[in-house]
Amino acid sequence: MQQPRGTAGGRGCALFPVLSILVVQGVHIVLPLEISADAHVRGYVGEKIKLKCTFKSSSDVTDKLTIDWTYRPPSSSRTESIFHYQSFQYPTTAGTFRDRISWAGNVYKGDASISISNPTLKDNGTFSCAVKNPPDVYHNIPLTELTVTERALTRRTTMTAWRGFVSAVRSVWIQTTKMHTDEVCDARGVTK
Repeated sequence: MQQPRGTAGGRGCALFPVLSILVVQGVHIVLPLEISADAHVRGYVGEKIKLKCTFKSSSDVTDKLTIDWTYRPPSSSRTESIFHYQSFQYPTTAGTFRDRISWAGNVYKGDASISISNPTLKDNGTFSCAVKNPPDVYHNIPLTELTVTERALTRRTTMTAWRGFVSAVRSVWIQTTKMHTDEVCDARGVTK
């Protein structure tokens, strides 16, 4: 049975070419970037830390690609921009991370990583990596929780050094006491 023109079945056929064009043109707009970052990173005071961020895009990398890293301290809603990339690297020139952020990525390999030099306990917090590669601009923004601590080995080394110092002092004290005892015995005329 044939449906008369103007019914729902007829309109569907007329819209098919239009929808096909929209779907083909919209492929780049709809496809999101896929961005990955480590959820937790542990670093040590004074030792360079790498914050990894990788991305996959359906479009080739161009000079329109941008990368933005931000930082949020613990128990705060305030975020701080710490790094921007668009054809060139733009680390922050002010704030907590001034002169300590460096580029560690390669956009042509899908790497948007950065490094933090001379980390301190005050660098603990949440970092985010946002990548846009037009027309691919819709994506998740992964968060990385950074925990900076003092290296346990440092404490152990300090304890070992302290024990060595105490042992040396004890040894000197024993030697001094023995020499003093020998002198007292010799002064009385007692032979050994």
